[in-house]
Amino acid sequence: MPVGVLALQGSVREHLDLLERSGGKGIPVKTLRELEQVQGLILPGGESTAMGKLLQDGGLMAPLAERIRRGMPVWGTCAGMVLLASGIEGEETVHLGVMDMTVRRNAYGTQRESFSVRDRIPEMGLGEVPLVFIRAPHIVHAARSVRILKTVRGAAVAARQKNMLATSFHPELTAETGFHRYFLDMVEEAGGSRMFTAP
Repeated sequence: MPVGVLALQGSVREHLDLLERSGGKGIPVKTLRELEQVQGLILPGGESTAMGKLLQDGGLMAPLAERIRRGMPVWGTCAGMVLLASGIEGEETVHLGVMDMTVRRNAYGTQRESFSVRDRIPEMGLGEVPLVFIRAPHIVHAARSVRILKTVRGAAVAARQKNMLATSFHPELTAETGFHRYFLDMVEEAGGSRMFTAP
């Protein structure tokens, strides 16, 4: 089975391109039928409130949350991190609510205050890679079962809990394939069909 990219809003094409460059097979996911065809799913950057509404209106919210709880690998980048979180600081509403962490939306300010750094992420087997932050969230609290993979400026910006991966930054806006290879490995480890080959 291929890996899906939620295609309701945000940086969909960029993720699909990097999946292909990483040796994967990716498809856009907009419907329940398309969701049923994938072995893992990327939740891209965009606007989390709009994406949450589109998930709800399209009847995808509950089925997606259930598939994640049953073990389907999922990776949320930026807005996707917010969709996964069980808590959003200062807000009563959550979206999928499957990952045991609380996040702060727009933690680094406005789009004008976007920035990028280069750093290593040994926990993911990555050497120095670019990390691009655009109106990014960060994690303000995480359960013990959530493994923090990276901190930047004193805040947690990448984490994993079982089959769930979340990053504040946007790997899809760089030429770096290491993050997508890491996620493809998660899909394979979860028992997914080998639909991808080494590039």
